[in-house]
Amino acid sequence: MTRKPVWTSIAATLEGEITAGHYRAGDKLPTEAVLAARFGVNRHTVRRALADMSERGITRSRRGAGVFVETPPADYPIGRRVRFHRNIAATGRLPEKQVLRVETRLCNRDEAAALGLDTGARVIVYEGLSLAGGTPIAHFESVFPEARVPALAEALTETSSVTEALRMNGIADFTRAETRLVAERATATQALHLRLREGDPLLKALSVNVCPEGRPIERGTTWFAGERVTLTVAPD
Repeated sequence: MTRKPVWTSIAATLEGEITAGHYRAGDKLPTEAVLAARFGVNRHTVRRALADMSERGITRSRRGAGVFVETPPADYPIGRRVRFHRNIAATGRLPEKQVLRVETRLCNRDEAAALGLDTGARVIVYEGLSLAGGTPIAHFESVFPEARVPALAEALTETSSVTEALRMNGIADFTRAETRLVAERATATQALHLRLREGDPLLKALSVNVCPEGRPIERGTTWFAGERVTLTVAPD
């Protein structure tokens, strides 16, 4: 009987541990040296097992960073209505948001133009991370005109949902008026937040959302991790 190569057993063991939830999507696997010591083999054998898992889409190697459990791209539709939780839940993953900051400051020229404000008007800034199944897929910054939603900053301390926070401020509905997509590279800070390497590809979405009366209510900038999201244009 032909004996199977040892690396196939190592790959099967690691794949089984991933399936069992010992390592989640986005988690880093132990180093080659640690795995070699664990299985009593040389690093070349471990490297062959990891290469096989990468070829089958189970893991992804990032030069200088290690080997990570692969996250299948989330299909994220861009329609008139902007609903992060609904979009991610539709993929079967748990939607979450991690708040990085909520602050009030003076707007800049671009924000004033997008929101129909005078330069220097006060705005509320909401910055954070969007996660799907515990894996960060986007870094976002939303800017709102304080005069139109004066209690929004307080609402965002109670809920991470922009939809709910706006509803608490009398905005029952809002829709996307425009979106512009550009390609960028991850900065060192974004790489840290999104568990990427500095310079990895990002899809940057610049959007303006309006309330039912047609007045701009949000200027949003979202940097999607290019390898974790498939953006689709979909009518509501």
